[in-house]
Amino acid sequence: MPQSFSAAYVHLVFSTKNRIVYLEEKEVRQNLHAYMGGVSREFGCPPELVGGVEDHVHVLARLGRTTAIADWVKELKRVSSLWMKGHRPDFSWQSGYAAFSVGQAQLPAVRAYVASQEEHHKTRSFQDEFRDLLLEHSLNWDERYVWD
Repeated sequence: MPQSFSAAYVHLVFSTKNRIVYLEEKEVRQNLHAYMGGVSREFGCPPELVGGVEDHVHVLARLGRTTAIADWVKELKRVSSLWMKGHRPDFSWQSGYAAFSVGQAQLPAVRAYVASQEEHHKTRSFQDEFRDLLLEHSLNWDERYVWD
């Protein structure tokens, strides 16, 4: 086969350092999400949707066929952190992240989930959401390190 194809979708989640509410201004948050979508696209990982609330983000994107998840996340965090420091000089992302595979059939549900983050977090903390995502994907974790 002379060409290479990839349709691997990833749902990426990461938070602000210590879950500090850096993204409370809705306009800044929306601009950050748009900026992160552009960064992801430029890195070869076209976004389906970027969303989140005051203390974390969700990115649903198609992983580039030659892109390592860790490289993509590192670049997203690096560039968006620089952008955010223009609004909040003390801004920082948490060091870790979670990346979950998403099948074609799951795309509409995950897209809706990312789009409904504001409504979702009126009744649910990020910590509870994150634990449930880890459980749903059969990942083990140590509470001491997830919340640093």
